[in-house]
Order: sequence, then structure tokens, then C-alpha cells
Amino acid sequence: MATDTLAKAFATTRGILANVTAADYERPTPCGSWNVRALVNHIAEGANWFALCVDAGVAPDPDPIHGVDYAGGDLLAAYDQGVAASLAAFGAPGAQERMVKLPAAELPVAAFMSLATNDMFAHGWDLATATGQPTDLDPELATQLLEIAKGFIPDEFRGPDGSGAPFGPVMDVPAAASPADKLAAFLGRQV
Repeated sequence: MATDTLAKAFATTRGILANVTAADYERPTPCGSWNVRALVNHIAEGANWFALCVDAGVAPDPDPIHGVDYAGGDLLAAYDQGVAASLAAFGAPGAQERMVKLPAAELPVAAFMSLATNDMFAHGWDLATATGQPTDLDPELATQLLEIAKGFIPDEFRGPDGSGAPFGPVMDVPAAASPADKLAAFLGRQV
């Protein structure tokens, strides 16, 4: 099925999200401008936002879910609702052949799904790192996502945290690092 890889990324991140407590919310994350609370809100918002964009063919403006404090309610239920809606939207008949207009670009839905998959998996790694959970996430999926990322992230999309660039500079990582750590370093995370 077209959404299998996205479903794996969602499931991997959910496993990490399920172990986060309110006591973790003030911890820093590898995303320097976010603490754990901001990161879990971004993860839950993303899971819901992807579906809104695909279903409408355009990013919502104004965005009805931007700024929602998912961490203040049933975080896992909100995430699960978004996951179900996103998998349904990306998996709908003909969805992969359509275009979606996002704030930064208009993309084929298939390309947007690839970005969503990478985003969910990478932020799962961020959350695992921030909360002291294992970061050796799904090695097969991490390897696949790294190869895809190498093909679609140009240098002009990179910059320091807080610069507005979607990705940080490529970081050095030991050759023996896990595939998930290698992906994180490629996306600009300090491993």
C-alpha cells in the first residue's frame, strides 16, 4: 500500500510519544528553539495538518489547528486521530497523483507524503533523544529515509536553528552510528 512507509514512521514516533510525560515537557530538544512540549505539539499538529492539506489540496489559511496545545489534553488521542486522517487522506484513490499547495511550494501529494514521513520519523528521533529513550529507531526505515533525503534536500534549504530554514547543516557522525543517527545528522541534528 502507498502509505506503508508513512504508517511505519507514525508508529515509530507513537512508540516514543507514549513514553513522554508532563514531567518531560520543559526538557530541551535537538531542535534548539523547542522544548519537549513544543515538539510534542508539533508532532500532533503535523499528524493532523497533513490530512487537512491533502484533503483540501491546499494548506488551510487560516490554519484551524496552529497553536493548539495538544500537550494540555489527550496527546495520544489527538495524535492517533491525526494519523488515521492522514493515512486515509494520503491513501485515498487518486490522492498520490494530485498536487497540494503548501506555504513554501506546490508539490505532488506523493512528494508531500515523503516529506511527512521523514518529518514524523526525524521528530520521533528528536523526542527520543530529548527524553532519554533509545534512538536506534527502525534501521531499515531510517536507511530508506536517508537515501530519499539525500535526493531532495538541497543546500539552500539548510541553515542554523531558528533561521527559518527547514533543515540544519549536515553534521558529522561516526561511521558506526545507527541509521537513525545518520539520518538525524544529515538533517542537521547533533548526534
